[in-house]
Amino acid sequence: MITTLLVANRGEIARRVFRTCRTLGIATVAVYSDADADVPHVREADAAVRLPGASPADTYLRADLIVDAARVSGADAVHPGYGFLSENAEFARAVVKAGLTWVGPPPEAIDQMGSKIESKRLMAEAGVPVLTGLDPESLSDKDLPVLVKASAGGGGRGMRVVNSLDDLSARLADARAEAASAFGDDTVFVEPYLATGRHIEVQVMCDQHGTVWAVGERECSIQRRHQKIIEESPSPLVERIPGMREELFGAARAAARAIAYVGAGTVEFLADDAGRFYFLEMNTRLQVEHPVTECVTGLDLVGLQLGVAEGRPLPADPPPAQGHAIEVRLYAEDPAADWRPHSGTLHRFEVPNVATTFAVPLGAGIRLDSGVDSGTVVSPHYDPMLAKVISVAPSRDVAARALASTLTRAKVHGVTTNRDLLVNVLTHPAFLAGDTDTAFFDRHGLAELATPLATPDTVRLAALAAALADGAANRAGARVLGRMPSGWRNVVAAPQRKRFLVGDTEHDITYRLGRDGLVGHDGVRVVEVRPDEVVLDVDGLLRRFDVSRYQGVSYVSTATGSVALTEVPRFADPATQVAAGSLLAPMPGTVVRVAVAAGDRVVKGQPLLWLEAMKMQHQIDAPADGVVTELGVGAGDQVEVGRVLAVVSAEEEQQ
Repeated sequence: MITTLLVANRGEIARRVFRTCRTLGIATVAVYSDADADVPHVREADAAVRLPGASPADTYLRADLIVDAARVSGADAVHPGYGFLSENAEFARAVVKAGLTWVGPPPEAIDQMGSKIESKRLMAEAGVPVLTGLDPESLSDKDLPVLVKASAGGGGRGMRVVNSLDDLSARLADARAEAASAFGDDTVFVEPYLATGRHIEVQVMCDQHGTVWAVGERECSIQRRHQKIIEESPSPLVERIPGMREELFGAARAAARAIAYVGAGTVEFLADDAGRFYFLEMNTRLQVEHPVTECVTGLDLVGLQLGVAEGRPLPADPPPAQGHAIEVRLYAEDPAADWRPHSGTLHRFEVPNVATTFAVPLGAGIRLDSGVDSGTVVSPHYDPMLAKVISVAPSRDVAARALASTLTRAKVHGVTTNRDLLVNVLTHPAFLAGDTDTAFFDRHGLAELATPLATPDTVRLAALAAALADGAANRAGARVLGRMPSGWRNVVAAPQRKRFLVGDTEHDITYRLGRDGLVGHDGVRVVEVRPDEVVLDVDGLLRRFDVSRYQGVSYVSTATGSVALTEVPRFADPATQVAAGSLLAPMPGTVVRVAVAAGDRVVKGQPLLWLEAMKMQHQIDAPADGVVTELGVGAGDQVEVGRVLAVVSAEEEQQ
């Protein structure tokens, strides 16, 4: 029996495994990088071992350090979580060789499924439908579009869509570079790209005695950059097509049996609207989206993993699924800015209506699986996912409505997130109708789906509320003779003025509180003002605004959306001024490639360099035609937000 478990991972999945361990009476050990020294998963473990460094290559991807940590801590078992080394067969072998229990599939099964090329060959032999691979050397226009895909990885990394043969070599190079960085293996392959497919996967669970479960299917078609952001069970497509579930489950069980699989795994398929499906890959680990399966079956998949690792048999059949569960991944990123990740201090993280954390709600409710809490620093070194919010209800429409409401009312202060996008998707008529596919954002317009929840009128009132709350805070903090709060003003009749930026739009708020109330804002009456809350009567409707301030930024939360307002200083700091045409680092990261040199002529949209941050590569393009008059970085440089990467000047400025 397992007595002490080390989780070779971080964040939300480490906390999730610890939750089950506490239930089962198993002691826990965390590992952590220097960047993660103060995050929740470290505090919640019974013991923790430092992995010196910050980058994944120096810490969570070091199998030797993790095995040593298990020895030092007295752990007798290792759970890999997902990502990092979870699908690394050599790591699994190192764990077993050290005399530890490996909570995962046999290393041979990981090897077989670890190569997407080899796995497709095995699946075809087992009778599982597959998409035929393509030779990049012999591609023609009739083969387009195609998908370049990393053989060793997943999570959307090392994947590029090719729509033109002229772009093929560049996309192959991009995919290889990202795959090598993420997985240590730059092998890629090419397959047909189905732009409007449905991503359907089947959760399998297998014991050491030959029992193979197909627990249920999940639909994960809402994706960005080939990475899932909304998952649900059951699948609307599978629900609609008679007999499809039985065929999917049969194919998934055949896939698992073909490699003598043991433990939790997921067999992923790409399906069309007619119900035809094709094998994509098998993830030989627990999936990020496993909570939706737990919420409709009542199972504890982590508990089953541990039981299987201890040699316990599964019952003959899994429990039936009931109700509907939808999960969203809340990311620190800006969808409107090409999904740019954000890092920094998460000043406030509050999700309302949470029934359970890391556990199945009884009947219906909201489940929260998060790797952060208020005060957590979101690091640029790792994936930008903050949390998974899961809604379970008797029906799909009720689950979607409850989840959208919960997200709308959540208070997430300090970093930009995809929250508004998620709410817009959950409330979109096409989503509610079950009309989802991997091209959802292309079909319905990312710009529209990324529109902030707060309307222009809400933003205007939020700016007024922020100004009123700031004035209340100033009055509360003012002192007369060092003791008493002051309400005295030198010029009583002078209006107050505050300026805020919301995105690129400036809001100039001028107001005066007189004997007759608020002056300068017709139809608005101040009901109550405190430093953290403002209540306004707007044309007879009471509106409540929750206000929080952090270092020049006010976050105003309402029942219909939140607004982040950056205070514009009265006088600009000369030190913040940069030359025209400067390209500033949009995030902290590492320069992995530079494609130009000082003096080069460039055209608008031409790639200049690539930054790696939060496990993805981000292309920095020329903002306009011109000449690179300054190049401030080189490959391998670490940069912070706002650093000048390059300066592109218009050619007429050079004459």
